[in-house]
Amino acid sequence: MSASDSATPRLYAKASVASHEDHGHTDFAQLFRRALAGAESAADFLTCFAGMLLSYAIDCSVHVTSQAMYPLREAVAASTLIGLCSVLFLHWNGAYRGSGSLLHIHETEHALRIPALSVLLLLAFRFFLDLRISYTAILMSFIVIPVLVILQKLMLLSIVRTLNLMGIGVDRAVIYGAGDEGKRIVSALFQSLRLGILPVGVIDDNPTINASAILEMGYRRRRSVPVHRGPIISEILESSQCSVLILALQNLSSERQTAAVYAAKRAGVRIAFLSGLEVQEQRWTQSMDLDGFSLTFKAEPLLIWHYAMAKRAVDLIVSTFLLVLSSPLLLLIAILIKLDSPGPALFIQKRVGRNGELFNIYKFRSMYANAPRYDFSPATSRDFRVTRIGRFIRRTSLDELPQLMNVFLGDMSLVGPRPEMPFIVQEYTNEHRQRLQVIPGITGLWQLSADRAFPIHENIQYDLYYIRNRGFFLDIAILIHTLFFAIRQDA
Repeated sequence: MSASDSATPRLYAKASVASHEDHGHTDFAQLFRRALAGAESAADFLTCFAGMLLSYAIDCSVHVTSQAMYPLREAVAASTLIGLCSVLFLHWNGAYRGSGSLLHIHETEHALRIPALSVLLLLAFRFFLDLRISYTAILMSFIVIPVLVILQKLMLLSIVRTLNLMGIGVDRAVIYGAGDEGKRIVSALFQSLRLGILPVGVIDDNPTINASAILEMGYRRRRSVPVHRGPIISEILESSQCSVLILALQNLSSERQTAAVYAAKRAGVRIAFLSGLEVQEQRWTQSMDLDGFSLTFKAEPLLIWHYAMAKRAVDLIVSTFLLVLSSPLLLLIAILIKLDSPGPALFIQKRVGRNGELFNIYKFRSMYANAPRYDFSPATSRDFRVTRIGRFIRRTSLDELPQLMNVFLGDMSLVGPRPEMPFIVQEYTNEHRQRLQVIPGITGLWQLSADRAFPIHENIQYDLYYIRNRGFFLDIAILIHTLFFAIRQDA
């Protein structure tokens, strides 16, 4: 059973670059990205090597006899095996291709999953080849190596961000289209540092758009690019010193596309088309070869039983621990809500869960008691329905804390698509209804994206991606990034 490689929508779409001139050479930015991939693979090897040696050293410091029983040369051999296997697994998983990296969550998921696979392989070598290295050191490396790899990836990301700001190893890009797609592409490029494409301007010939700049989406809105209003001409591309023109307009007429291609050719820049804006209705297929023919069957995704058990176990353990740990905070927030405005502290509302089943979702009340119970959520904290304390708990996501009870009861999970209200689900298309195949969650890809500024049902690509690729390590990676996101929001 496998997910078919159908076109990926919107921000996940890989820009298919079609050069209209045969340049005959590889530019510096491409060479830089190749060198970066080589440096990253070397850093991964050294990090995994050091992680295994550190685990061995910790084991020796705790158990004095370990160094005599398990000599250093065996630990070096095991560390080399871990490093090589990790780099090979990462290469096979496409970790060094320099893609957009999906909010950097893929890198974290790789940092968790790949070293774990390598350590499991080392356990097999330990058993069959009688390598003299302690099981304690091997088990300890399950924690030490992923932590070191994640820290190394953060350091590498910081270095790449600094180089990008200096203009080293990046392609400067102009986006044609200042609509919603253009805004999302600008934010996606700002966040996809390893892709090496820096947005420097936007062109739009729509007279109804009056924006002078496009801000990076999200709550911080730190970066922006200027908008040039009017037809696309080569002079604007040349003045922007760009090397890539990205067409971000849906249903672009042949005349406007021809004008864009002509302007790009005159300016000597490449054209990038955003591919796959449409999502196929059925994404899961199973193929069978039959005497030279290929039969493709529509199928439903299988839920691996051990993943479901592990996910439920983590949900129970973490929700119980957090409910007990945060009980004083929960009580304090409830008191503040009662003092701020009349009405109950808890807000209970029907939401649609897995397979369309209704359940009661629990949240701290952030709006006045007389506000409509079922309506679209406030887009900003300045909404007149939001209370004073509500602005704070919504900005810090503390209003979501009671949903830990939903996780404990099994109505929700820690990670999954956000549950929506019945009146929204009633308008779902068949594509949207795929969200109901899994248990809804507190956090997910959409919550971590810049598209959080838009309604959930307008950004179905995040949930469909999660449903196709969900797994234990992806869930852990999303939880880690949720923690980082919360820390950045509070900073």
